[in-house]
Amino acid sequence: MRGQGPMAEKTTHFGSETILEADKAGRVHGVFTSVASKYDVMNDVMSVGIHRIWKDAMMDWLAPRRGQRLLDVAGGTGDIAFRFLRRAGDASAVVCDMTEGMLVEGQKRAEAEKLSDQLEWVVGDAMALPFENNSFDVYTISFGIRNVTRPEEALSEAFRVLKPGGRLMVLEFSQLPNQGMQKLYDLYSFNVIPTMGKAITGDRDSYQYLVESIRQFPDQESFAGMIRDAGFDQVKYRNLSMGIAALHSGWKF
Repeated sequence: MRGQGPMAEKTTHFGSETILEADKAGRVHGVFTSVASKYDVMNDVMSVGIHRIWKDAMMDWLAPRRGQRLLDVAGGTGDIAFRFLRRAGDASAVVCDMTEGMLVEGQKRAEAEKLSDQLEWVVGDAMALPFENNSFDVYTISFGIRNVTRPEEALSEAFRVLKPGGRLMVLEFSQLPNQGMQKLYDLYSFNVIPTMGKAITGDRDSYQYLVESIRQFPDQESFAGMIRDAGFDQVKYRNLSMGIAALHSGWKF
């Protein structure tokens, strides 16, 4: 918090920087606009390709069903929505992202994979979703919630737009329970990933931010508590690759 009294301006993290809350959305938008055309390559760099296995594990636990309506927030190029629709068959999905360039890339993919008829693409903010209450059966957000200025508000919005009986699922980079292993992973993250990002996309700074943002995100138990505080029941999580990433699940009853 800067200053004193009720007019003090709130601050938040942007990677290792402390910035004004009001500035974070614009900074994050800049990162993803910069990497939009290389976003899928970026995920391969960030996870050494394992993100594909993690997303399949997400679908295994989610078990999509016919007739369901998915909202995939921070859905970018549609990776999760495509997986959901392939599994569910006769279903529909809305991909919501604050970065229009990401959605444009996703629309190209949807046309190539002949899934356009089942998909909508909406520019929107996770903290103020442009959808009615009780509109969706499933809400997903993958590698996106750590970029939201106030994640607790995004979780409250997820609760609002889900139908009673609806399900939240979050896939996010997380923390390894073993300190020695975490140090080794941090060494790789901070030294290798930005360098690879620059080599592949010409953009080191965006990758540096993304690595730093992982370390600022709450651990698994703390984030599970945030989901419960938003109103969700039966909140559980599963570690992936020993905790490099984690899946969190919750239900709206």
